[in-house]
Amino acid sequence: MKLLLLGTTGYHANDRRQTACLMLPESGLVLDAGTGFYRVAKHVQTETLDVFLSHVHLDHCQGLTYLWDVRAEAPQLGRVTAYAEPDKLTAIRQHLLAELMFPAMPPLELQTLPAEFTLRDGGRLTHFPLRHPGGSVGFRIDWPDRSLAYVTDTTAHVDAEYVEKIHGVDLLIHESYFIDDCPEQAELTGHSCLGDVVAVAAKAKVGRLVLVHVNPLIDDDASIDLTAARRVFPKTELGVDGMAIDF
Repeated sequence: MKLLLLGTTGYHANDRRQTACLMLPESGLVLDAGTGFYRVAKHVQTETLDVFLSHVHLDHCQGLTYLWDVRAEAPQLGRVTAYAEPDKLTAIRQHLLAELMFPAMPPLELQTLPAEFTLRDGGRLTHFPLRHPGGSVGFRIDWPDRSLAYVTDTTAHVDAEYVEKIHGVDLLIHESYFIDDCPEQAELTGHSCLGDVVAVAAKAKVGRLVLVHVNPLIDDDASIDLTAARRVFPKTELGVDGMAIDF
């Protein structure tokens, strides 16, 4: 199984990273549709695409408006469906796809996020609430022989309710917008500090941790020193755009 990281920053793109977008090409699944969504076209392996949105802040949904070009580059693609909570779908229709904002409705179906979804390869996708301004959800996918969780836009804490939902996954993709120097800002904006994220990974006993949704103002990844983080959770890695993760 291969997971592609197509966008690994948050808030806004920079010269090295696009905003949130992950893809499981073999499953026809995309998690979030930030500015990295345009890259989906080069990796399409299925005739349909299911896009699950954690929430609809622009760095997670604006890529839906790129679908005209995605389809042009991947003409084999038929149905594309985006799933989100009902209030988030309303926001997409009334704002992102309002005529004055985007005059041509993308070739896209919008559906309410189901409690459970079966992927074409038999994987079982479920979701759980996260604490974030406006609300967000995390996702967990379980196959018979592997599992992953995607947690973004929340303030990590070992006592957070979502920790039990990700327990034991083989691969955890978790946001880490701040290093450890802005805990007050993390709490205010609903984002996570690195030290809290690795503590969550350790408590949840996950197999591997990959950090995403990093601060776009960080212009050199070398400034994100993982030495202390790896003392808490050794299998910690920094996600980058274009990274392919086999798990």
